Amino acid sequence: MSGTAARGAFITFEGGEGAGKSTQLRLVAARLREMGHAVVATREPGGSPGAEALRELLLFGKHDLSARAEIMTHFAARCDHVDRVIRPAIAAGQIVLCDRFFDSTMAYQGYGRGQGDAGLIGLIASLRGLIDLDPDLTVLFEVGLETGRRRIAARAAANTPAGAAATLDRYERADQEFHARVAQGFQAIAAHEPVRFARVSSESASVESVTARVVEIIETFLKGR
Repeated sequence: MSGTAARGAFITFEGGEGAGKSTQLRLVAARLREMGHAVVATREPGGSPGAEALRELLLFGKHDLSARAEIMTHFAARCDHVDRVIRPAIAAGQIVLCDRFFDSTMAYQGYGRGQGDAGLIGLIASLRGLIDLDPDLTVLFEVGLETGRRRIAARAAANTPAGAAATLDRYERADQEFHARVAQGFQAIAAHEPVRFARVSSESASVESVTARVVEIIETFLKGR
């Protein structure tokens, strides 16, 4: 294991639908492993058995939750994920790459669903404090709304058997106004914590060039801390 990785690190990948963060997390994790780092790749909602069960409820459940209940369910899943996966991996000196964390809750539930409601924003901030774990670095993947929409449709079509209806989760099915608010939310969050965030455009760059850029960002962070 390399000396920089021995300290452990928590790095999150954020962005709206179709931004490419899940693909990049897989590719970046593989590249970092090739470079000698010990890497745990995980996701939210989910990442632990209990949190994955809550993921099904949140993304594909038959019943909508109230805004506050939805937020608290995300954080219930997050608590289990942090306690069972993320903290132990960091303590073991590993680099944890996580597809979404509390910034997504703020963007999706606070700005997207809640439309910036001060009470919901405050609730999310309070629950963030109770988690007591901030990412060391957050990579925000930014993409235009129309490009993101096209990517979602293409991904759904590729994963759907011929003749079957495409399966989209609750957030992928939301309208463009919702996704515009989510994008604005991410911009506001990143502007509020500029030191933690590295913003990467995935609009027109190749997958390979984006991977190289993100690996460069992470390596610079690890060497500089």
